[in-house]
Amino acid sequence: MGPLPKRKVSRTRRNKRRAHDALPPQHLVECKNCGEYHLAHRVCPKCGAYRGEIVLEVDED
Repeated sequence: MGPLPKRKVSRTRRNKRRAHDALPPQHLVECKNCGEYHLAHRVCPKCGAYRGEIVLEVDED
């Protein structure tokens, strides 16, 4: 037999342990080119701009 818990862990105790497991909100910044919000330090998926320069060609769908 392996190690087993002596008693059931209550919902409150279990949830307190999981209190720090939530993902933090994503850091969104406004694109200087088109004004859309996108992840910081990444190319804007709407217009393909990064730091004011167009670096990707984006298809208009």
